[in-house]
Amino acid sequence: MSQKEIEQLFNKLDSSVQLLQKELDSSYLEALSETGENILANRIPHQVDGLPSDETVGKLTKLYKEVSIDSMEPEDIRKAVQLAFLKASKTDALQPNHRMTPDAIGFILNYLIEKLISGKEQAIRLLDPAVGMGNLLSTVYNGLVSKNILVEAEGIDNDDLLLTLASVNTTLQRQNVTLTHQDALQDLLMDPVDVVVSDLPVGYYPLDEKASKYKTAAKQGHSYAHHLFIEQSLHYLKDGGFGLFLVPAQLFETDEAPGLLKMIQEEAFLQGMLNLPNELFKTKNSRKSILLIQKKGSNAKQAKQVLLAQIPDFKNQKAMLQFMQEVDSWKKETI
Repeated sequence: MSQKEIEQLFNKLDSSVQLLQKELDSSYLEALSETGENILANRIPHQVDGLPSDETVGKLTKLYKEVSIDSMEPEDIRKAVQLAFLKASKTDALQPNHRMTPDAIGFILNYLIEKLISGKEQAIRLLDPAVGMGNLLSTVYNGLVSKNILVEAEGIDNDDLLLTLASVNTTLQRQNVTLTHQDALQDLLMDPVDVVVSDLPVGYYPLDEKASKYKTAAKQGHSYAHHLFIEQSLHYLKDGGFGLFLVPAQLFETDEAPGLLKMIQEEAFLQGMLNLPNELFKTKNSRKSILLIQKKGSNAKQAKQVLLAQIPDFKNQKAMLQFMQEVDSWKKETI
């Protein structure tokens, strides 16, 4: 990893974004999307009705010529783009469901996926049905590729701006990712996948008629979107495939939890629930956990012991090493 290259790319992105923000009176994310698309379009600034001005186009063209990504490692490119996403989160005051999944969580999910598929085919299909800006999916993608696993991935989101940013993010990294602008809770035209990994949007799904077709639909009022996403993901998993979801830590403590648990028991095996370090979250209500489920079929079986654990503070290397050894032993002995 070259920290200097990462910083240089971020600085070029940030400078071009600030130029576009001023000219177009746009948010940081919108300008980042615009500058990313410009770089991918042969580094030619897009101009509509005289905006941005010829002067700004000249400055942007100079900046884009200085962007050197061809020789950069995909993970270094991701880290530079991530810095821009982080600045956008602060500058634009993004809502929680639009914020980027922290790297540390992405690395944990990547580790779990790597353990779950070890000994199997060294080529997998991934899906993130709530891909957002694509940081989580591209983190897992790069991690698996670094282990010589061939990855093909799909991402879905109903927010066109976030999906454009995901496209810029994954294309700059030269990743084999197909992105679709769609409500992921509608019918999807895609082949089954080996693994679904997602930081699920938390809240209510507004389309009650569509939600009513799901087993996890609420009996009255709006249904929880994250419940529906878990059920929908199982529809597109191969038999024996795994779903790893970032969910509220209180997932099974709500009035709607029995319906979710019943659906999981009918369609899959609940293999694990891992609580993320409390230090990552500002409030108790915002805490999240990793839900691990496996679709029935294809020699899948319920683990002898469900993996229940508190993931230690990521800064505590000794505790993290012990946690990883526990996961390794659990995989070998129970699943």
